Amino acid sequence: MTDDQWFREAVVYQIYPRSFQDTDGDGIGDVPGIIDRLDYLHTLGIDVLWLSPIYRSPQDDNGYDISDYEDVDPTFGSLADVDRLIEQAHAPGIRIVMDLVVNHTSDEHPWFVESRSSRDNPKRDWYWWRPARHGHEAGTPGAEPTNWQASFSGPAWELDETTGEYYLHLFSRKQPDLNWENPQVREAVYAMMRWWLDRGVDGFRMDVINMISKHVGPDGSLQDGRPIAGTVLGDGTPFYICGPRIHEFLQEMHREVFDGRSQKYLTVGEMPMVTVEEALLFTDPARHEVDMVFQFEHVDLDHGEHKWDRKPLDLRDLKASFGRWQEDLADIGWNSLYWNNHDQPRAVSRFGSDAPEHRVASAKLLGSVLHLHRGTPYVYQGEELGMTNVPFAGPQDFQDIESVNYYRTAIEAGADPEWVLHNLRLGSRDNARSPMQWDASANAGFTTGTPWARVNPNYPEINAEAAVADDASVFHHYRRLIELRRSEPAVAHGHFTMLAPEHRTLYAFMRTFEGTELLVLANFSADELAVTGDDVPRLDRWSGADLLLGNLADDPSSVVEPLRPWEARILRRTT
Repeated sequence: MTDDQWFREAVVYQIYPRSFQDTDGDGIGDVPGIIDRLDYLHTLGIDVLWLSPIYRSPQDDNGYDISDYEDVDPTFGSLADVDRLIEQAHAPGIRIVMDLVVNHTSDEHPWFVESRSSRDNPKRDWYWWRPARHGHEAGTPGAEPTNWQASFSGPAWELDETTGEYYLHLFSRKQPDLNWENPQVREAVYAMMRWWLDRGVDGFRMDVINMISKHVGPDGSLQDGRPIAGTVLGDGTPFYICGPRIHEFLQEMHREVFDGRSQKYLTVGEMPMVTVEEALLFTDPARHEVDMVFQFEHVDLDHGEHKWDRKPLDLRDLKASFGRWQEDLADIGWNSLYWNNHDQPRAVSRFGSDAPEHRVASAKLLGSVLHLHRGTPYVYQGEELGMTNVPFAGPQDFQDIESVNYYRTAIEAGADPEWVLHNLRLGSRDNARSPMQWDASANAGFTTGTPWARVNPNYPEINAEAAVADDASVFHHYRRLIELRRSEPAVAHGHFTMLAPEHRTLYAFMRTFEGTELLVLANFSADELAVTGDDVPRLDRWSGADLLLGNLADDPSSVVEPLRPWEARILRRTT
């Protein structure tokens, strides 16, 4: 492996600073809190810290609405705190990756304040401004320039009374989209990125970066999307997902920001709706775009007609998705591996079992399966503890703008409130944003004040202090998985072969590398499961294999005996 491919052996840990550790008693996590917990992260063994946004922000979307890219929001601390974090993280070899949010800014960013001040302002074209639809009066129903629906519900256009035109916002109305067609916008973004690299950060996770190129007609027009059933709005994604200039923009970014620097930085593109064919282009090292993509295919599998229409996961669908990405990126490109992040509910409640008798085993199983795939694993804060979804009592408990908007619009449309609440409890991003559970003291040791979000009431049983003290905990299983990635080359570099693709509860696959074979067996059920030769060809070869890592307290007497409920085994043999 060359030095510029170091990330293939790395494990990334995502911190949602608002919910990680508070040090000043205001109930909100901060950068000094991250510094205070570096020893914990070093013990876990991670290589990279990815920080969700800590920039100055009105916090309409919890920091993903940025009003100043080159300052830290006082809620989280100061630039001096960030400098101290970088220095102290680098000492034991932990890299720092910042969240780059440049599809949109806050409407309070000085760029947008100027842009909206008049139609002839020099920064007017830094954002997407359009007059009302032909034949319509601005502000009347249907007058929006296109029928696109915003990701957080409602139209993707907001009328600005000052100039009488609409601006585009693919997310909240307080998150206007930057116009990447304007070279001045791109250079301003690149200058900001260079500023952070000069400050010592080690790369960027790029938020919805495949939305920055829009399909624009010769006359500057944007097109209507296919109508969405049950609403007057349309699906605009074909006109802004992986648009016509996206590869050009990313290659330009690489040239302008990263070329000529001696260090190899990490670049991760979060790309909703990206296909594996597109990911091959984005992550081909010869094209100089991004190192890996964050794709959403596997976390959309339990969705019905839309995100809030939840259905049970079919394990066969999960294997088909993971297997396709493993196979198609086998020779060129790279993938991110994750169950959790700040936008997803807790994996143990979603894909495993958070029942007390199965939570630890299923959390370890999920870690075993994910970390043994080919790609760079991501651990989201609390995942290494087996943290669960929060038992939200009612609509008043939800704070995330996406969840709040969904509840309001669904109720206005006549949906049953209990059905809406059920879906919110399963899928809300608030599940991932509950405070980190450090110990059994008040507020789980997160804050001495009033926490900004509800602490999960199971923190006396599920917390870091107890997990670190228990050698059989989820924490230590994740620590061993991270160690295994370093000690066993087949984990990071081996060929992947999916087994038993049609089995409803068995997840099985092999990794092979230079005479070493690894077999991963995982029982995604609460029932005992026998593994047969139909599932694993030449199963008898594994009777004398080494059990490299198991997830239950007592090892099986034979590595090929039936799998117990939520049991995972990683076996190793040499050929």
